[in-house]
Amino acid sequence: MSALTADDAIQFVRGVGPRRAEQFAALGLRSVRDLLEHLPFRYEHDQGFVEIADLRPEMNATIRGRVVRIGGRYPGQTAQIDDGTGRCTLRWFQRPQGRDALYIGATAVATGRVKVYSERLEMVQPALRVYRPDATPEPAAGARLVGVYRATAELTSRTIRQAIEQVYQQGAPTTEEFVPTALLARRGLPKRDAALRLAHAPRTEADADLARRRLAYEEFLLLELALALRRRRLLSGEVGCVLPISPEIDRRIRVRFPFALTASQDAVIRELVADVGSGRPMTRLLQGDVGSGKTAVALYACLLAVAHRHQAAIMAPTEILAQQHFAGIERYLRGSRVRRALLTGALPRREREALLRGIERGEVDLVVGTQALLEHDVSFASLAMIVVDEQHKFGVVQRARFRTKGPMPHYLVMTATPIPRTLAMTVFGDLDVSVIAQPPPGRGQVITRVVAGRQWEAVMQHVRGRLEAGEQAYVVCPRIGDDPARAEPADEPGPAPQHELTSVRQALERLSGGPWRGLKLALLHGGMPAEERQAVVSALAAGALHAVVSTTVIEVGVDIPNATIMVVEHAERFGLSQLHQLRGRVGRGPRDSLCVLVARGPGLGSDTRAAERLAVLARTTDGFRIAEADLRQRGPGELLGTRQHGLPVLRFGDLVADFALLEQARDDAFEIVRNDPELAAPEHAALPPAIERLMGEKLSLIDAA
Repeated sequence: MSALTADDAIQFVRGVGPRRAEQFAALGLRSVRDLLEHLPFRYEHDQGFVEIADLRPEMNATIRGRVVRIGGRYPGQTAQIDDGTGRCTLRWFQRPQGRDALYIGATAVATGRVKVYSERLEMVQPALRVYRPDATPEPAAGARLVGVYRATAELTSRTIRQAIEQVYQQGAPTTEEFVPTALLARRGLPKRDAALRLAHAPRTEADADLARRRLAYEEFLLLELALALRRRRLLSGEVGCVLPISPEIDRRIRVRFPFALTASQDAVIRELVADVGSGRPMTRLLQGDVGSGKTAVALYACLLAVAHRHQAAIMAPTEILAQQHFAGIERYLRGSRVRRALLTGALPRREREALLRGIERGEVDLVVGTQALLEHDVSFASLAMIVVDEQHKFGVVQRARFRTKGPMPHYLVMTATPIPRTLAMTVFGDLDVSVIAQPPPGRGQVITRVVAGRQWEAVMQHVRGRLEAGEQAYVVCPRIGDDPARAEPADEPGPAPQHELTSVRQALERLSGGPWRGLKLALLHGGMPAEERQAVVSALAAGALHAVVSTTVIEVGVDIPNATIMVVEHAERFGLSQLHQLRGRVGRGPRDSLCVLVARGPGLGSDTRAAERLAVLARTTDGFRIAEADLRQRGPGELLGTRQHGLPVLRFGDLVADFALLEQARDDAFEIVRNDPELAAPEHAALPPAIERLMGEKLSLIDAA
C-alpha cells in the first residue's frame, strides 16, 4: 500500500476500512491528520510482559499464559490464565476483539489494569490476543508509555492506538508546519511532525509534555496573531476623539470626589489620559477587586469627555447596578452643570421618548443605563466615552453594537473579576490592561467563616445580636422559590435538609419564624419588578430593614456601607469568584464585617474538593489568588464567559495551566505583526490560512470584541 498523506480519508489506513471509519467519524476523526492530532489524554506505563506473581493492584501490565478456565456468559464473561507463577482472572462486560477465539489450552496475551476482587487478582476489560498452544507470541514492547485515547463504546482506545501505529508503518505523513523555524529554536520546541510522533509514542513523561506544549504553543501563537492583527487594523485605521487634559480640568474633576484618589487610581488615570489624548481610540480593560474604586476612575474618564463638550455613557448588566451607579454619580455631581440621566427598560414610554430626544440633540451629557442603551432608537449627538461594567456579562454582538453609537468613541471596560494580565488580554481581545491594586483607605476587615448546615441555628442567633446592635445583613440563596423536583420544605423553621436546595422564600420563612423572629426582613430577587427591587435596596440603605434575603441579584453594584454581614446558603454551589463578589457587598464601611459560607452539600467533610474551595476564601481576600484558584478548578469558560468572547476551542493548550506558554506566544505574535504586519515574508506564508482554520467564524467575533 502506498504511503499515506495527511489529507487522506481515515478509511485508507490499513485495518480501518469504510465501516470502522464511521466509528472514527463519531469522534470527529475523518482524515489521517485528524487521527494524528487526536492526542492521548493520559499515559499508562507498560513494562512489557509481567509475570503474574509480580502483579500488583492498579498497575497496568501485559501478561501471557495458558487458558485454564472459561466461565460466565456475555456480559460478565471470564477467563483464567496460568503462566506458571500464578493465575489471573480476566473479566469482560463488553465483548472484546478476540474473545470468541478463546478456548481451554490456548495461549492468551492480556493487557489491562490490575484489580483485586475477593482477594484475587483480576483484569477487567483487558485487551486480548489469542494464539495456538504451541505459538510464540510476539514480544511485548518493553518498558514504555502507552497513550490512552478518548474513545467510544464501539471504538476502544487500543483500536485508535493501533490505527495510529499503522499510519506510521505505512510511511509517516507530513503535516503542514505553521511556526517559523526561528521561533521553534528560540522556544526550544520540536517541529510539528516530530511533536505528533512524540506525543503518540513518548519515551518519558517529559517527552509527552514537550510534545503537547509544542502543539499548545502553536495554538496560542495563532490565537494571539489573530488578536495582534485585529489590534493593528483598529489602531491604524481609526482616529479617536482627542481629549487633552489640563491642570484646570483635572482640578475641576477631582473636586467632585469627597476623598483623595489612591495611588493605584491615579496610575490608571494617567494611563487612560495618555490614551484619550493620543488621537487613537482607547480600548482599555480596568481590573479592580470588589470595592477598589473603579467607579471613580470611570467617572473621571466620563467627565473628561464632558469637559470637552462630548457625551459619555456607562452601561451596567443589571438595573440595580445601573441605579447604584447613577445614585453614586448623583452624589458626586450634586450642584454640577453636568446633565445626566438614567436609561433602563423600566422607563415609561413617554419619559423614554423625551430622554432619547434629549440624548440625540446633545442635551444630556452623561447617560447611565442597562442594555436599553443598545436599542436601535438610541442615538447620541457626540458620544466620545463608553464605559462598560462587568463586560464578561455581555456578548460580543452587544458590545459591537454599542461601539456603533459614535465615530469610534473611547472604550473603557471594567471588571471586578481579577484575571492574570496576559489571560485578560487574550480573553478580552486586544484591550490594554490597567489594574487598581490598592483598595481605598478606611475600610474594615472582612472575616470569612465556613460552617456546616447543622450550625445554622447558632450562627443565625449570633448574627441576630449584631443586627439588633444596628448592623445589617444579606442572606443569599441559590434559587427563588419551590422546585417540585426537590423535597418539600421543612414544616418547622430550622436549617434546610441536606438534600434540599434552599430558596429565598424558604429562608425568609425559616428566619422570620425562628432565630430572626420580629426583625424587619425583605425578599430581593430577579423575578421582582424593577421598582420593587429598587424599593427594597432603598429601604435597606435607609436603615428601614435589618436584612434582605436575596438571590445573586446583589452580586454586583449594591453599595450599602452599614451592611456588614453576608450569609451565603449552599456556598458549595457557587464558584469562588462569585462568592468573592458576594463577599464584596460587605466591608464597604469602616466597621469589620463577617461573611458566613453555609455548606449544605452531601457533607462538607466528605466532599474534599468543596471543602478545599471554600477554604481558599477563608484564607484570603486577595481577588487575584481567588480567581487563579477558580480558574484552575473551573477553567476560563465559566468564570470569564469565554463562550461569548469568540475564543476558539483549544485542543492542546490550557489558558490557565499553560499561562507562561501563553505569554511567550503573545510576545512572539505581536513581534511578528510589528515586523511583518501583512505576514508577507516567506516564513510567515502558512500563518494566515492556519489562523483562519483555527478561528473560523470566530474571527468575526474577535473583530467585535
